[in-house]
Amino acid sequence: MEDWKSGRNSCYTYFKITGYFNPDAISAFLGLFPTKHWHIGDLRNNGTPYDFALWEYGRCDEYDVLVGNQMMKTIENLIPKTDALCQIKKQYNVDFTLEIVPSIYANDVDPSLSPNREVIEFCYKTNTNIDIDLYVFDSSEQ
Repeated sequence: MEDWKSGRNSCYTYFKITGYFNPDAISAFLGLFPTKHWHIGDLRNNGTPYDFALWEYGRCDEYDVLVGNQMMKTIENLIPKTDALCQIKKQYNVDFTLEIVPSIYANDVDPSLSPNREVIEFCYKTNTNIDIDLYVFDSSEQ
């Protein structure tokens, strides 16, 4: 059997909040610091301003063929803050998304993209969307 860690497949996961809010207020309220954030009006690399705020947390790039394990690493510190997240959702009318971004090569071991019951429960309770941005490459590509 092929060792799944020797393949070229990869994946990263993260949780994000988007909308019209102050990312610093989210950090203070949750007691967590984002891996990435921007405020409305901050400038993109191309010089145009963002028209929404972002608070990103829990990026996990430790590839696991069972991507549900990566999802759990992303949300493990958020699960105890479910009530606080629900308050944020209600107060700011923001969107929550659990992002899954796998890059797979044909003929490598296919990852399992299924969230486990705990991930599903967290997403249900917090009204979090799950978004999978799948990139598939030909195995003959370098």
